[in-house]
Amino acid sequence: MRGARSAKWVASAIVVAFAATACGSDGDDSGGDASGGDSAGIVRVDGGEPQNPLIPSDTTEQYGALVMDNVFSKLLDFDDEGEIYMVAAESVEPNEDASVWTVKLKEGWTFHDGTDVTAQHYVNAWNWAAHIDNNQSTSFWFADIAGYADVHPEEGEEPTAEEMSGLSVVDDLTFEIELTNPVSYFDYKLGYTPFTPLPDSFYDDPEAFSQAPIGQGPYAFEEWNHNESIKLRTYEDYAGENKPVNGGVDIIAYTGLDAAYQDLLSDNLDVIRQVDPKDLPVYETDLGDRAVTQPYNGIQTIVPVKYGDWGDVDPKVLQGLSMAIDRETITSTVLNGSRTPADSFAPPGVLGYQEGASGDITTYDPERARELVEEGGGVPNNEVVVQFNADGGHQEWVDAVCNNLIANLDIECRSDVKPDFDTDLEARDANEVEGFYRGGWLADYPLNVNFMSELYHSRASTNYGRFDNEEVDQLFDEGNQAASLEETVAAYQEAEQVLWETMPAIPLWFQNINAGYSNNVENVSFDTSGQPLLTEITVK
Repeated sequence: MRGARSAKWVASAIVVAFAATACGSDGDDSGGDASGGDSAGIVRVDGGEPQNPLIPSDTTEQYGALVMDNVFSKLLDFDDEGEIYMVAAESVEPNEDASVWTVKLKEGWTFHDGTDVTAQHYVNAWNWAAHIDNNQSTSFWFADIAGYADVHPEEGEEPTAEEMSGLSVVDDLTFEIELTNPVSYFDYKLGYTPFTPLPDSFYDDPEAFSQAPIGQGPYAFEEWNHNESIKLRTYEDYAGENKPVNGGVDIIAYTGLDAAYQDLLSDNLDVIRQVDPKDLPVYETDLGDRAVTQPYNGIQTIVPVKYGDWGDVDPKVLQGLSMAIDRETITSTVLNGSRTPADSFAPPGVLGYQEGASGDITTYDPERARELVEEGGGVPNNEVVVQFNADGGHQEWVDAVCNNLIANLDIECRSDVKPDFDTDLEARDANEVEGFYRGGWLADYPLNVNFMSELYHSRASTNYGRFDNEEVDQLFDEGNQAASLEETVAAYQEAEQVLWETMPAIPLWFQNINAGYSNNVENVSFDTSGQPLLTEITVK
């Protein structure tokens, strides 16, 4: 994710209604709907070039997710309290021990090519995504399903089946999911994008499909001008309750947030999802009631890669680096109070967050920091290198972190700047990170599980740091197989304490939305993954 990506806000959130903008309209100005807006108007929102082709099971970052989460509809989603509600599914029910789940679909759903959506489309899509030959970045998400190991064996082995034995179609609108072991929270996982269906036409030419995807969501894909824009248009026959009140969305790729902000000020962009740190002191004055400030379920970290010089580093060194970072000052000055210093691997808005879980490891204490680094054998080559993407507004805080490390530990610290997020992710995939990379994570579902297992399990596809700890894997696996959701969450809280001992990452701060919109739109709000709810935006 996400990367990642799409859980609605939970109990501690402050939901702020947010007016969305649309620069220009493809329709007659006389058009309108019950919302009072121009139902043909087009909303322009800032974005970037997706890392991977546009297939739901190959999307793990925010730019691709912004497209996939609007072209496809998920089986279920989460309300403002973190509770599940059904979207494309009529119901998702477990058996007594949560080892078999039955999904019943709502009637009347169609793909954008007009064909009916059936249970078979889900089963086929998941089997394809899980199969090792198809090299999907989210295949790990299907690992709970019986028969996954047959289609996605360990490295060096060949698959022994084409389909997972755990998936079976009951009728056109019903299918069953048998798991290898009981998973109390499996329904939460179904709120993530890879668990969407694919039309029959996908299998004729997956590569062509990835450039022009056909989903069953509120918007139909229209055009992808690489590194420039992606255009989505309202699907008139959409069967979901969140029907768009606008005519579509143009997602504009920017090389930097500063340029996007200037376009917003001149009403050439309608929604900016996050302003550049240098604009944080002025954006609320510039935009007035068109500025949006609210927390969301996201965390910022720096992640050491476990290959190269950092492979055998004592965790004490990483604990020392953590204690050398003045989070309070950086978040209050450089980030203008727009972030909250982290004290846990999971943010406050998710079930299982533990206030103060880090103990003193995230407390600013330069003297203790130096002691820990020395006890752990010192910083490799006496240098920290932090990789980040230039198009995300990270330069200022990375510089501030480096200045802390230089001043407090007498080491070198520098940044390795990649031009965009796509290039940044490619370097992670290829094991080409020099030391640390900027790790940002947005909730795929509102449980602490999502901020640990998907990032630090040795088999997780988004474990770009290549962290591999047998004890941590075992604790995660035990938590996954707990008898109830409450026990799963508690087990991951215990596992988190081991994460603070092993330090797969250095949590920095929890994220906030600092966004804005133009004079052209209204009725915009954000979900807890920090993404605008595009279907609700009205064009004036």
